[in-house]
Amino acid sequence: MASPAASGEAEPPTLPALLLFRRKVDAAFHAALRRRYRLLDFFASGEPLQAFLAGAAASPDPPRAAVVVGGGAVRVDAAFLDAVRSLGFVFSTGAGVDHIDLHECARRGVAVANSGTVYSTDVADHAVGMLIDVLRRVSAAERFVRSGLWPVQGDYPLGTKLGGKRVGIIGLGNIGSLIAKRLQAFGCVIYYHSRRPRDSVPYKYFLKVHELASESDVLVVACALNKDTRHIVNKDVLEALGKDGIIINIGRGASVDEKELVRALKEGRIAGAGLDVFENEPKVPAELFSMDNVVMTHHIAVFTSESRS
Repeated sequence: MASPAASGEAEPPTLPALLLFRRKVDAAFHAALRRRYRLLDFFASGEPLQAFLAGAAASPDPPRAAVVVGGGAVRVDAAFLDAVRSLGFVFSTGAGVDHIDLHECARRGVAVANSGTVYSTDVADHAVGMLIDVLRRVSAAERFVRSGLWPVQGDYPLGTKLGGKRVGIIGLGNIGSLIAKRLQAFGCVIYYHSRRPRDSVPYKYFLKVHELASESDVLVVACALNKDTRHIVNKDVLEALGKDGIIINIGRGASVDEKELVRALKEGRIAGAGLDVFENEPKVPAELFSMDNVVMTHHIAVFTSESRS
């Protein structure tokens, strides 16, 4: 006899209900969840959010927990919590919790957790890889060779070296610190901006992001997104970074004023960018597609087979 999962039947009602808000879930993770929970998958349902939440709340055994993904279309706010009053726990599959109203959850006694440091080393590696790619023009040169232009046009324009670069890191938390250690090993000079200086690190601290940018060749955005860090990299910061400067963003897209970034790249006011995150994901500004000095990935810095496992 086919199993309930294989036949499409609902799992036994004895399993606790779990709300899932993640567009892409690999088969093994999905199967592990279904063994433990009566899974209520928003994106698989095809329903509008409010209708989905109302249906979940009306079930005989309403969900007490939810799994949400950062940077997605679903925000756990007062309206969300009003719709499913049975919720007592929200888990974010990433480190960021900008999509969760922490104050409202605390007021209602809803516990919140995130991935902690599970993804930190992978994000740090990705940031360094993107920086090397932008500086040495690895992806652009690969496209040049693959398109057959080498024998026709000769050598591709030179990139610049990583060693000796002054790298300003915005957000010296767990991920930012790992990026700093990796780049220090390449011979980079590390500067940083955070909410407050850290006595435990030897790097120079800048109170103002504008001042950090003016002293840096590279800005790495590794801060959490909140009201203080939204558009923390704005037009003035980009101007301070200058025409030879590079932006790497592995934090949140909205930490950078994307329209100003596109303008600065188009006008040659900065030299390049490595972007894993965007302000209105999955939408990416079309102007970036033709820029060989921009390296882009689809919000995957956290994902390796090991970290996902």
